[in-house]
Amino acid sequence: MHITLYRKYRPSSFSEVSGENEIVKSLKLSLKNKSMAHAYLFSGPRGVGKTTIARLIAKGVNCLNLKENGEPCNECKNCKAINEGRFSDLIEIDAASNRSIDEIRSLKEKINYQPVEGLKKVYIIDEAHMLTKEAFNALLKTLEEPPAHVIFILATTELEKILPTIISRCQRYDFKPLDLEEMKSGLEHILKEENLSMTDDVYPVIYENSSGSMRDSISILERLIVTANGKEINLKIAEDTLGITPSSRIKIFLNKILNENEYDIINELESLANESFDIELFFKDLAKYCKNAILKKELDIDKGLKIISTIYDVIGKFKFEDDKKLVGYVIVAEILSNTKQTVVKVVTTTQTNVNPTNSSIEETKKNKVNIKLTISDVKNNWNSILAEANNKRLSYRAFFNGS
Repeated sequence: MHITLYRKYRPSSFSEVSGENEIVKSLKLSLKNKSMAHAYLFSGPRGVGKTTIARLIAKGVNCLNLKENGEPCNECKNCKAINEGRFSDLIEIDAASNRSIDEIRSLKEKINYQPVEGLKKVYIIDEAHMLTKEAFNALLKTLEEPPAHVIFILATTELEKILPTIISRCQRYDFKPLDLEEMKSGLEHILKEENLSMTDDVYPVIYENSSGSMRDSISILERLIVTANGKEINLKIAEDTLGITPSSRIKIFLNKILNENEYDIINELESLANESFDIELFFKDLAKYCKNAILKKELDIDKGLKIISTIYDVIGKFKFEDDKKLVGYVIVAEILSNTKQTVVKVVTTTQTNVNPTNSSIEETKKNKVNIKLTISDVKNNWNSILAEANNKRLSYRAFFNGS
């Protein structure tokens, strides 16, 4: 039977956990000193190890041969039962589907029973924020005075939805997304064990698409392994498999934006659409590329931030627009408009710092020409005005053609 990589390489000891070093250190010390709390609250993004560490706590408090450093032995019958998912004193509850007061009442009735196999009964309540207010209130009394043989571990991705009275009765740990190096270290271990190889430029791609989640990183790696079919995993395989815009196309587009060549930008946008690129996804990838370029000091921070903010501002405003290419046109227009406004602002600031002399003011007055235009003048010369406008700005051309 096929076992997913995430399950196959799920940490069986604290030393195998990627990231969260301070949390791991604190919990191991508590296990070593036999000073575990009666209730814990783990908060943080999905896939960063909350449930994994909760299971390790369950293993630690029930291990018959706990090591001196607080690590479970993974050899005793209790450790093996937990590793195999058949330990009756480890109860996992999904609050998303067991959220009512009746489930909590049933839990309260059962916690008074002594452990069947182990030393402690451990209740892991995942997605705890999904519990109803009534269920929280029913749980509150249990958390205040739990039996000595019970440990509660609540895990949530939305801490703000947990009642303050619940938080105050738990020992709280806030989990953070992994950084690139922590994720890379974990994936390198898996690749080594699977006797596979991957080029270094793929790791940042996986990291960007997993948002710092180790679980998602491993899932993405598994997809790439299937696509590579035994070959080395490279950037092209990653981009094709994940549907990511090739970085070479993003570079070309960004350079055209920085050069402010409107016709080149529009032609490139049309090419992307004709090649069936997802235009909205392309601009989001462009924003990510700009972010990384800013961090590497390869892109001016002011220009980069303006591009990023414009992309997400326009996408947010037009999220219900079906014609994504049209949204792309708006993004381009806004980016170029913002760039030109920055230039105008700089020029204006410079000019206001210059004190004009009286002679220059008089010269300006002398050269001033009074021009009078009537409606008939505009009508008689409309074709010439339109031709001149088309030559000046692409946006003028679009405006006049649509009128």
